[in-house]
Amino acid sequence: MTSEKHINSNPWLSFSGPNLGYVLDKYEKFLKDKNSVDPHDRHFFEAYGRPGIGGFETAQRPESVMDHSISIEHVVSTVRLVENIRTYGHLIARINPLFDVNNIHSSPSFLNLEEYHLTIEDLQMIPAHYIWKDAPNSLKSANDVITFLKEKYSSTLAYEFNHVYEQEEREWLTNIVERDHLRLSLSDDEKVQLLERLTEIEEFERFLHKSFVGQKRFSIEGLDMLVPILDRLIGVSVNEGSKNVILGMAHRGRLNVLAHVLGKPYQKIFSEFVHSPNKEMIPSEGSKGINFGWTGDVKYHLGANRTIAEKGSAEVKVTLMNNPSHLEFIGPVVEGYTRAAQEEQVNKGQTHQNIQKSFAVLIHGDAAFPGEGVVAETLNLSRLKGYETGGTIHIIANNQLGFTTDPVDARSTKYASDLAKGFEIPIVHVNSDDPEACLKAADLAFQYRQRFHKDFLINLIGYRRFGHNEIDDPMTTQPLLYKKIQQHPTVRSIYAKVCEEAGLITQNAIQDMQKTLHDQFHKIYDDIKSRDEEKDFERLDLLPAKLPEVNTALPLKMLHELNRDLMDWPKSFHPYPKLERILTRRMKALSEQGVVDWGLAESLAFASILKDGRSIRFTGQDVGRGTFSHRHVVLKDSENGETYIPLRHLNEAKGSFQIFNSPLSETGVLGFEYGYDVFASKTLVIWEAQFGDFANAAQVIFDQFIAAGRAKWGQKSGLVMLLPHGYEGQGPEHSSGRLERYLLLAAENNWTVANVTSSSQYFHVLRRQAFIKDHDSVRPLVIMTPKSLLRHVKAASKIEKFSMGGFHPVLEPDDAFYSVDHVERLVLCSGKIAIEIETEREKNKEACVWLRIIRVEELYPFPAEEIEHLTSRYPNLKELVWVQEEPKNMGAWQYIAPYLRECAPHHIDLKYIGRPRRSSPASGEPDIHKREQRRIIVETLKQSK
Repeated sequence: MTSEKHINSNPWLSFSGPNLGYVLDKYEKFLKDKNSVDPHDRHFFEAYGRPGIGGFETAQRPESVMDHSISIEHVVSTVRLVENIRTYGHLIARINPLFDVNNIHSSPSFLNLEEYHLTIEDLQMIPAHYIWKDAPNSLKSANDVITFLKEKYSSTLAYEFNHVYEQEEREWLTNIVERDHLRLSLSDDEKVQLLERLTEIEEFERFLHKSFVGQKRFSIEGLDMLVPILDRLIGVSVNEGSKNVILGMAHRGRLNVLAHVLGKPYQKIFSEFVHSPNKEMIPSEGSKGINFGWTGDVKYHLGANRTIAEKGSAEVKVTLMNNPSHLEFIGPVVEGYTRAAQEEQVNKGQTHQNIQKSFAVLIHGDAAFPGEGVVAETLNLSRLKGYETGGTIHIIANNQLGFTTDPVDARSTKYASDLAKGFEIPIVHVNSDDPEACLKAADLAFQYRQRFHKDFLINLIGYRRFGHNEIDDPMTTQPLLYKKIQQHPTVRSIYAKVCEEAGLITQNAIQDMQKTLHDQFHKIYDDIKSRDEEKDFERLDLLPAKLPEVNTALPLKMLHELNRDLMDWPKSFHPYPKLERILTRRMKALSEQGVVDWGLAESLAFASILKDGRSIRFTGQDVGRGTFSHRHVVLKDSENGETYIPLRHLNEAKGSFQIFNSPLSETGVLGFEYGYDVFASKTLVIWEAQFGDFANAAQVIFDQFIAAGRAKWGQKSGLVMLLPHGYEGQGPEHSSGRLERYLLLAAENNWTVANVTSSSQYFHVLRRQAFIKDHDSVRPLVIMTPKSLLRHVKAASKIEKFSMGGFHPVLEPDDAFYSVDHVERLVLCSGKIAIEIETEREKNKEACVWLRIIRVEELYPFPAEEIEHLTSRYPNLKELVWVQEEPKNMGAWQYIAPYLRECAPHHIDLKYIGRPRRSSPASGEPDIHKREQRRIIVETLKQSK
């Protein structure tokens, strides 16, 4: 009771440690200028005076009254020193295996006692709990605390947590570090097993190095502990009930991870070296290989799957994703794949996400992590509703060198990991020469992910024992560094000495361990060499050009029912009045005029796909409303802002509907959707660019994954990409979806490229894609979608077009069979320009009987059969003309011209009408655009003499 009265009479008694230091700092400001502090604080200072010595007495420790001989300024300075050790201890940590301390250039001032006006004697006089309320009982003085915390924060493990804003997380992390919750309890047998693992890793690399001289392998040596870290993460994930662990990584150490984590047989890896074709190496990654009808890929790009079961635990499937040489671009693909593995489909509404079901581990290079922008895009996805995966564990395989580039030339930050600070991701730096510290780092990462469902980063600091790819000589660019590396012992030899000195194993046993592995590798190698046979290359059959015949039409009754469902809002929902009028007009247009515009056609397609039992995931910038305000599938209550999505509430829907506005990112988001699509073979996955040319920023994903993934890795995808395209005078960046780029990449029936011009065509092509999603002939679909045509009367279709027929690669006009003998010019075109020409032709239809306009709706695979049939129908045909609004070196012309020449009768001329060759896609001046567009139309409708 006396203690409580004492506290009530002196409010400073409730302050201690950093809080007291904060109050003292305010009091100093108060003394200089009373008005510099807020009135509430001024009242306390005026009423109770200077925060007194009694402030170090706490309710928890009433007996701990501070000795009046101890300077309060010394206590506050010591508190500041303690916080600096926690914050900056990593700067003096022993985390670099090649150097004694991290900060080799200067001694950090934060440890200099003179900076705090302190001496060792001062620290020894101050009781430990004055500066650290929860100090362990074994610590008696402030000096004990300083020594204890210096060891915790500057050993072979070092931490950066201060950038994490959430106090609960910071306190949890700090408690884990300071309360010895990271204590690793390896038994003697487990330590010997760890040594055996390191021996496998090292001997595997040594054998490859000696047996396959001059062949690339991107050795793990110097970062050997990456494999045991992965072992640890997978092991604990099995115990926690994970069903999938998805890995993404670059070249460095990939063969070792394939062998020892994924269980790829040594025989297969050695065979890939033995039967590697003679080839001229190209600097960096690639090689001039042999084409066997499908391309395959180099061995250090390939992925694998493995199912593992710990004793007494459920199975976990470990997947290492295939990756291209654009290394960090695998990151968002892994995240999308992981998200799909976490989601459980439901009959309708939203999917159910179970983040414990699957988790991702991304292994980065130290030069690539801060250098490649896709890393930041991927990290930004980590806490967004449509993309979060419950926390990814990132590992920087830090060999302190980027090919031949030193860190000082590669980044503007101290650490390769600093980018993660902007996303509040906790960071642990660990010395790769300390195996047990590495396993502690893995434990901390997994525990954090399990508790807070957020990303965590391990900066595994090691080195690279040889050159970037074992062919180049690093002594030419980093001579001093490599003299040190050559003299540096391997982590296996370091840990072997630790185990030997602890009496866990003898030197003879260590040597036997090495010899057994060496003999095993030689036996496998000799067996492969003795066969003296060509490698049996796996081949994929080319996909057929034509997709399976599917019925995409729907009965009229069903179309009307679906439309009513889409307009069936709850009575309590209040849509924005203007939007309500727009949607009501759609319903009336279908019911009364029997006409379906683009937005409604899309909604009907989605609704019918959900009814058929197929789920849909749809993302992109502003997809809820639609960039051009044409979609409106996500509705907002105008009174309370709540969201209502009709497609999630359809009667009889058997599939879930997800739609997310994406961040302002193309590379990261498209990579994510590709990864999601690869896993979710039964879900229709759609990505829409805000404007078609925005896809430029995701070109690596198109080139390396979507277009070539099946040829390189046998990886199936049915991803749909909507790229708004069309020349409306909006300038270079908002005109062209860069159609030519997708046609340039088209080969081996790798995808479908379409430029559809009517709502019914769009409806049928979407439904066709949904039908083939889990079919072996599935392939991605690139659609050049319209802008101005979204509301054009000629792009809207009669409802009968939805209830009969299907998607047509080539569209003929309604009067196609009228006066065929008079036709002299056959105009083929694609997209918006076709409707503009038809609109102009109808103004003087009778005078244009010599002309037919054909819309090529599917550009790839090229509809040769349909076009050959067309040209044969016109006996007096003189000209075959390709018309486009894009410049001659863009659009479809250069792709389609050879095909048209093959289809055209020999006596027929092939002509081009469009813009001349240009470096920029379109004019930035609307008047110039209109004149050019007018010239193209007039020239098309002008009869040749």
